[in-house]
Amino acid sequence: MVMDNVLAIILAGGRGERLGILAHERTKPAIPFAGKYRIIDFTLSNCVNSGIYNVAVLTQYQPLSLADHIGIGAAWGLVRMDGSGIRLLQPYLAREEDRDWYKGTANAVYQNLQYIDEQGAELVLILSGDHIYRMDYSDMLKFHQETQADVTLAATPMPSEELQRFGTVTVDEEGQVLRFQEKTKKPESNLVSMGVYLFQRDILHRCLEEDAQLRSSKHDFGRNIIPRVVGNYKTFAYSFHGYWRDVGTVHSYWQANMDLLEPHSSLLFDADWPIRTREDERPPAMLSETAGVVNSMISSGCVIKGRVEHSVLSPGVKVAEGAVVKDSIILSDSVVGPHSIVDYSILDKEVVVGAGCHLGCGDNFQINRREPKVANTGITLVGKRAKVPSGVKMGRNCITYYGVTEDDFPGPEIQSGETIRPKRRGVARKA
Repeated sequence: MVMDNVLAIILAGGRGERLGILAHERTKPAIPFAGKYRIIDFTLSNCVNSGIYNVAVLTQYQPLSLADHIGIGAAWGLVRMDGSGIRLLQPYLAREEDRDWYKGTANAVYQNLQYIDEQGAELVLILSGDHIYRMDYSDMLKFHQETQADVTLAATPMPSEELQRFGTVTVDEEGQVLRFQEKTKKPESNLVSMGVYLFQRDILHRCLEEDAQLRSSKHDFGRNIIPRVVGNYKTFAYSFHGYWRDVGTVHSYWQANMDLLEPHSSLLFDADWPIRTREDERPPAMLSETAGVVNSMISSGCVIKGRVEHSVLSPGVKVAEGAVVKDSIILSDSVVGPHSIVDYSILDKEVVVGAGCHLGCGDNFQINRREPKVANTGITLVGKRAKVPSGVKMGRNCITYYGVTEDDFPGPEIQSGETIRPKRRGVARKA
């Protein structure tokens, strides 16, 4: 069923600061995920599978990779004869008042109110482009209509140890929201907001206009808009009980990839709910007679001559004979040299690991000294197009920056928690 009365707005301009080097050259929704996909593919596929074909993507930070991936939306069936489809909307400077860089999620939507009004949709669905989940928005729409809500937000239960990272929702027996607490230390509920909001268009317009006038506001949906909506408008929480993960940290990104390898995972394997993406025109993966692959996801164009265990490999990855990759994520066209070990690590695109290396070695989990908020769970990160020289032993929580060359390494032993950056003016930056 096509939902002609709904306009979907996908917020996709996030910097992804807690994802470190994975987000240095791209916005968070454009980060590769699950081998051949990008994070935003899940939200886009949810829209199409739910019958929503009028979609706008709001971008800002490092938009080139995302724009190249989405194109005109053909991979998702978003090229429509009736003129609906997908639009990528970026901030721009103009003589009119309030035109500037987006100052928050609410301000991003506020600056595009004219576009929203021109679409004529009765309902506006606000979505995040950096969450991994599979959800039928038409069920939420039905709940919204049955409750005659002004605003409906999607909520899902979370373990107590994770509640402080999210906005929590307290509801009555009918699902009406009584309180909304944004990232509080003492949450009153185990229901967290998923960043999925369904507004009556006139209510959204009014809320954003009011917020724009408040100098004290951060112009954010979670911090400002939703707390003010509760109590002033008829607000309900739609309860969602499927898989949902915010991949805003290195560890949550790693864990979400690893979740796909669990026997019960159906996120990618439901023919009735396909996750669409821009296809990579590569040959099938090739496993040689020396290869061994256990509980892993291997994408097209990969050539495996070594052993891969409990890992996710994007298209075109090469694992040489005698090499071992385990508990790791390796992005497109990276190479793991002969007899090297990559353990509990994430390698960005086009990384070259020389022969006889060991990335993620030892039992010292020293937090990264330069970027403690990024590398603190033991995962070692290697940036795009970095070249690791043969024989290097690298510990846990290490970070190797984008474009690092073999000459940038201070020696063959990189202790846990260290950072390798490109040399400048002939002097290596200290870790």
